[in-house]
Formats: sequence, C-alpha cells, structure tokens
Amino acid sequence: MGKNQHVVPVGDKWGVKGEGNSKYTAITNTQREAAEIARRIAINQESERFIHRPDGRIRERDSYGNDPFPPRG
Repeated sequence: MGKNQHVVPVGDKWGVKGEGNSKYTAITNTQREAAEIARRIAINQESERFIHRPDGRIRERDSYGNDPFPPRG
C-alpha cells in the first residue's frame, strides 16, 4: 500500500502531498485539479485520498486500496 494523498490549501492555490512528504507532488490553481491528480496517484498506489477544506479540516476521504471492511452487498 502506498502513501495516502492529501489535497491541501497552499496560499491561494491547492497542493497534492503524499503523507509524510516534505514537498508537494503538484500545486494547482483549483481544488478540483488537485483532487483529480491525488485520485490518480491514490488509485495507482492503492491508498487513500484526503481532501481538506481551506481551514485544513478534512472534507472528504476516499479509499482506493484493499479495504479490510468492505460494505455489505
């Protein structure tokens, strides 16, 4: 399982950052662009994507890996 991807505010832009990384993977003009980049990385790495609000709180969370507790059918 790869690193979880976080979409976070960077001034008036949005960044994609792997969990624990010191540098951004990408910086975009919109949250939507950053979320799409983070989604592709999370799918590739079978990890999770966290989208944060401008105040830093988590707004949305998506799992693209092996979920140990999948929803019932």
